[in-house]
Amino acid sequence: MIRTGTLACVLAAAPFGAAAHQLTVFASVDCTAVTVEAKFSNGKAVQIADVRVLDGQNTLLTTLPIGKDGTLAVPLQSVDHSEGLVIEVDTGSHDNYWIVTPEDISKNCQS
Repeated sequence: MIRTGTLACVLAAAPFGAAAHQLTVFASVDCTAVTVEAKFSNGKAVQIADVRVLDGQNTLLTTLPIGKDGTLAVPLQSVDHSEGLVIEVDTGSHDNYWIVTPEDISKNCQS
């Protein structure tokens, strides 16, 4: 028999355990590439993941594997970035995304 107080403690702790493995995605852009970084909330770099690059209309442009260090550089010349990009990282059990706007790209390409 589980006492009500014990059950409340178990239920209250459950969300914290799930949040401990959250995936954090960050993308920065310079005039030549978008650099993608993916880490778990504990700071450990993602080592196995697919990175999907979508255009501003959510059309898949390419899928690439992330590097062993949790990063990937996507050359801007290899994708249509005129309407911005959506960078999705999927580990199979966790996923998250980052939006790169056209303004992000143009701002970082000004001399």
